[in-house]
Amino acid sequence: MLTVLLETALITPPIGINLYVVQGVRGRGSLNDVMVGSLPFVITMFVMVGLLMIFPQIALFLPSVFY
Repeated sequence: MLTVLLETALITPPIGINLYVVQGVRGRGSLNDVMVGSLPFVITMFVMVGLLMIFPQIALFLPSVFY
């Protein structure tokens, strides 16, 4: 869950480092377009964190299958 929260922080406007990387690679348009484009991913990650908090078995399912 900590990894998901860290990645969420990296794409959350306006400080998200990955937003500036995407803007640099993109080379055109405004940073605001990149920020608006990242919002569906931020919302999805918050939902995923909520699900992991309610059902921690989700994160432990695959390791329990193999071990």
